Amino acid sequence: MKFTWFNLMPWPYLPDDFRKKNRSVWVDIDSTLYDPARGHDVYNDYLDLLEYADQLGFDGVGINEHHQNAYGMMPSPNIMAAALTRRTKNAAIVVLGNSIALYNPPVRVAEEFAMLDVMCGGRLVAGFPVGTSMDTNYCYGQIPALTREKYLEAHDLIMRAWKEDKPFAFNGRYNKLRHVNIWPKPIQNPPPIHIPGGGSVETYDFCLDNTYSYSYLSFTGYIRAKALMQGYWDRLTERNEPDESPYRAGFAQTIVVGETDKEAEDLYKEHVNYFYNRCLHVHAGFADAPGYRTIKTIQTGALSQYAPNMGDLSNLSWKQLLDDGYVVAGSPDTVREKLEFLAKSLRVGNLFCLMHVGDMPKDKCMHSSKLFAEKVMPKMRNIFPEYDNDTRFWAQPLAKRATPAPVDAALKTRQTVAGE
Repeated sequence: MKFTWFNLMPWPYLPDDFRKKNRSVWVDIDSTLYDPARGHDVYNDYLDLLEYADQLGFDGVGINEHHQNAYGMMPSPNIMAAALTRRTKNAAIVVLGNSIALYNPPVRVAEEFAMLDVMCGGRLVAGFPVGTSMDTNYCYGQIPALTREKYLEAHDLIMRAWKEDKPFAFNGRYNKLRHVNIWPKPIQNPPPIHIPGGGSVETYDFCLDNTYSYSYLSFTGYIRAKALMQGYWDRLTERNEPDESPYRAGFAQTIVVGETDKEAEDLYKEHVNYFYNRCLHVHAGFADAPGYRTIKTIQTGALSQYAPNMGDLSNLSWKQLLDDGYVVAGSPDTVREKLEFLAKSLRVGNLFCLMHVGDMPKDKCMHSSKLFAEKVMPKMRNIFPEYDNDTRFWAQPLAKRATPAPVDAALKTRQTVAGE
C-alpha cells in the first residue's frame, strides 16, 4: 500500500451561521470572510503538517487545485509543491493535480511539473484532473461541453513536450504553437500519473489506454464508492486487460485516529462537522453545469458528489458518518480494520488520507497522524504482496539527491566570497 497524507487546505474560520447566510462555499463566497493576516498563519500551519507527514514516513504528501472557494485554498498547487521540495526528504510530492484544460498554453504545466520533478530529485507524482464544474466552468469560464476536449488536447501536448528531443510545432484546435521545446525536462520522463475522477466513464478508458492510475476522490466514503470503483474494474475486464494491479487505482478517505474510539469522537467530532456542514456547502447551480458531463456518463447514473441529489450531508450524526463510511474514525485497531476492508473491497493500492479535517487545529492533526503512521500504516503495508514489485504508478527518485544547506552555512559562504 502507498499512503499519501493529503491536505485540502480549507479556511478554518467560517462563522457558525455560514450555511444560513451564504449560498455557497465556492464561486461566489463573500470575500470579506477571508483575512490575509490569518491566512499567513494558516498556510504555514498547513505546510508544517505536510512536512510532518514526511517525517512520520508517509509515502507521499498530497495537494490539489481549486479556485474561488474556502473549501481548498490552493489555486496553485505547484507553489505549495515547490515549497515542499526544500523541506521534505523522502515523501513523493503528489500533485493531484493541475486542471490542465485551464492553462493557456498547457506547456506551462509541462514546464512547472518538470521543474518540480528536478527540484525534488524525481519525487513527483503528477495528476491531471478535468476539474470540478465550479472551477472550470464557473470560476474560469470554460465552455462545459468543450472542457473535456480541451483537456485531452492539453494532455497530448504536455506528454509530447516531455518526450520530444527536438523542437516541434503543435497545431491543435485550441493550442497552436510554432515552437515547443521545454526546458528543463523531468527526471522521470514521464512522471507517474494519477487521474482524479468522479465517475466519468470516459476517464476509465483514458486511464487504461495510457496506463495511468485512476483515483476516486470522494467525501461520501468507501461504501458508496463500491459501485463506481467496481465499474472501473469491470471496464478493465470488458477490455480483456489481464493486469489487475491494485496500484492502478486510488481512493481518498477522511480518517481520524485517537487512542480509543471515544477519544476520536471527543477530539475530532466538531471538526468533522465543520467540514461537512460548511466546507461542502456548494450551491446546486454550480455543481454540474449543463454539458459538463457526457451523455454516456449521465446514463450510468454517476453524478457529482456536490450535486443536490447526493443528499444533505450537513446534518449527519457522528454515528451515521461512521456507519455509512463517510469517515473512518476510532482507535488504531478500529481504523486499521475498516481501512483493510476498504482497500480489499475497492481493490485500491493507493490511499489518499484526508487527515486534516475542516477547522482541526495543528496539534490535534499531528496527534491523529502520528497514531496512524505508527500503529496503522505498518500493519497495512503488505495487503497486496503479489504486486509489491509494481512500481509503474509511483515516483522513482534519484538515489543521490541534493540536501538544502543550512541557512547559517549559506550565509557564511556568501560572507567568505564577499571577503567579510
